[in-house]
Amino acid sequence: MALALRWLRPLPSLLLPVTRGALGAPPGCPAPLLEGCRHCGLQVLLSRQLATKKAKGKGQSQAKVNISAALVEDIINLEETSEDIQAVIEALKEDFSRNISVRTSPGALDHITVMTKDGKFPLNQLGQISQKSPQLIVVNMTNFPESTAAAMKAIRESGMNLNPEVDGMMIRVPVPKVTREHRESLAKLAKQSTNKSKEALRKVRSKSISQVKKSKSKVSEDTIWLLEKQIQQMADEAAAEMDKLLAAKTKELLG
Repeated sequence: MALALRWLRPLPSLLLPVTRGALGAPPGCPAPLLEGCRHCGLQVLLSRQLATKKAKGKGQSQAKVNISAALVEDIINLEETSEDIQAVIEALKEDFSRNISVRTSPGALDHITVMTKDGKFPLNQLGQISQKSPQLIVVNMTNFPESTAAAMKAIRESGMNLNPEVDGMMIRVPVPKVTREHRESLAKLAKQSTNKSKEALRKVRSKSISQVKKSKSKVSEDTIWLLEKQIQQMADEAAAEMDKLLAAKTKELLG
């Protein structure tokens, strides 16, 4: 009996973190920031996975942080950050759909930017765009004939492999045959567009992290680190989605 008691004596100290956590997290504990992690005992387990912030060993599993936006709204609006990131992804999708397609449609010309003496305007605000046949798109410049030359230049330099021709106040745009060279050119444009979107994504991430760091004097270092990790995860997931979009578009273009 005495031997059994000697073995059981150390157990209370081992169970103390979990027992204390079950009663509520003490002030300053970052555990409440983690959804599904409300007690110090669970925070201890999580910290073992996240423990080495500075030591990033190869092959080391990384625990995913999921912070409740409502609990850190006085530091940063995570929902707004998420919306900004999603806006970058949606802009890439629209660019792929509108401008990087094997077949040219009237809608692909709508937002070609035309530089006029009065400023920049989308082509569809200066001319009426219609498709006369599968091989021909026509832009009627009757309303703004003085911008015909500028519209011609914008179409030619749009990167869509188009060679417009003037016919009075009409711009005739032959739709190019789909050659292998044209497909490869579009694939390069898709890659360039994705890189630009990733640059925009990095700006969103940097802006959000800078905002978090402004609260260093108000909250704990662990809280700041957890928020930075959450924002980085959001950016990484968005970049991975962009890579999938690019892979799908490249497959569509090159087969």
